[in-house]
Amino acid sequence: MHVDRDGMWQVLDSERTRLADLLTSLSTREWAQPSLCTGWTVRDVAAHLTLAPQLSVPRAFVELVRARGSFDRMVDGTARRHASRPAEALVEELRGIVGSRRLAPGQKLADALMDVLVHGQDIAVALGRRHPMPLEAARASAAHLWRIGFPFHARKKLRGFRLSATDVDWAGGAGAEIRGPIEAILPLLAGRMATLPRLTGDGAAQLTAQHPTASTDCGPGPGDPP
Repeated sequence: MHVDRDGMWQVLDSERTRLADLLTSLSTREWAQPSLCTGWTVRDVAAHLTLAPQLSVPRAFVELVRARGSFDRMVDGTARRHASRPAEALVEELRGIVGSRRLAPGQKLADALMDVLVHGQDIAVALGRRHPMPLEAARASAAHLWRIGFPFHARKKLRGFRLSATDVDWAGGAGAEIRGPIEAILPLLAGRMATLPRLTGDGAAQLTAQHPTASTDCGPGPGDPP
């Protein structure tokens, strides 16, 4: 089943709402917990997710200059600064962008959808919580992540492996097999080795041996909002 543009916006709205609900349930300690993104707490990830519709071209330019031309440094710095806001304010901002049809400069809708799905797992997995993904949207995002290069380079980094979702029709690559739910495969495509315990196959065992204490860079997507 193909997820059309209207469907992608609907899923994006739904995921922002569900994440706001999840964040509302967190304790002060959980907000400060490290996420799956190296150097980012749950609060930092939440702050990052609120910013896309707020980012104008002029502001993006100013922030890029402030980051001395580094896109990754801009993403990191703006998220950390915005994370200084109270937790309640961040939740309300996330709820407030539900229904918005604005994207960050240079961002594609497929990037925004992938972003919210992966970052949702960055928060939930780090806290030991389940946050199920909508299957068809996750399949579409896996196909998108496998197709693009920057910044995750999934096909290059996972060369020699065959990834197969067990709950939706998606597969990619060739080699030692990695099997499991798309909810675990999609974050892996984005470099999140923390989802390996949910995956099976010779390839999963090989990756686990290669990354016994792997950390994960957040790695913004193309045009991903800071």
